Amino acid sequence: MDHNQALEILKQYVKQDNMIKHSLASEVVMKAIARRLGRDEDKWGLAGLLHDVDVEVTNADALTHGQVSIDILKPLGIDADVIEAISMHNECSAKEPRSKEFHYALAAGETITGLITATTLVYPDKKLASVKPKSVVKRMKEKNFAASVKRENIMECELIGIPIAEFAELAIGAMQGISDDLGL
Repeated sequence: MDHNQALEILKQYVKQDNMIKHSLASEVVMKAIARRLGRDEDKWGLAGLLHDVDVEVTNADALTHGQVSIDILKPLGIDADVIEAISMHNECSAKEPRSKEFHYALAAGETITGLITATTLVYPDKKLASVKPKSVVKRMKEKNFAASVKRENIMECELIGIPIAEFAELAIGAMQGISDDLGL
């Protein structure tokens, strides 16, 4: 499945513009992680793009979000490991703890997009081009800043061998590449 097909599927289930932008950001961050680790960029990007396909169907219910995605994606022939990573990105509904590189990458990658977006929005120009990795790392320590962003998920980057400072730089760079699409 290519990007355009996946985006159409996403848009069938997700109507909120900000959720579409979050999914696009997650896609490019996952591709950047895959590139850094020597993994399949298209597969990892697909996981990033579709990871929240069920968020509106489940009303973001922590106990079901991620699991309903299985029923949506399986009939479409999406690879089992992509579906598994998607079903495990939300630890509240996952049937078991994350244990694979792909799981950690998706949890960390999709979560850091929220912290980067929040950081961007406090800059005077509200532009990704202005955001520095050290600012994102600093914001990681400020628990009241973007309080809903799970820092422990972002820190799973270290379980895949990418230190947080490098991870922030990688993610910011990826998102800057689609800044117009993100409105940032």
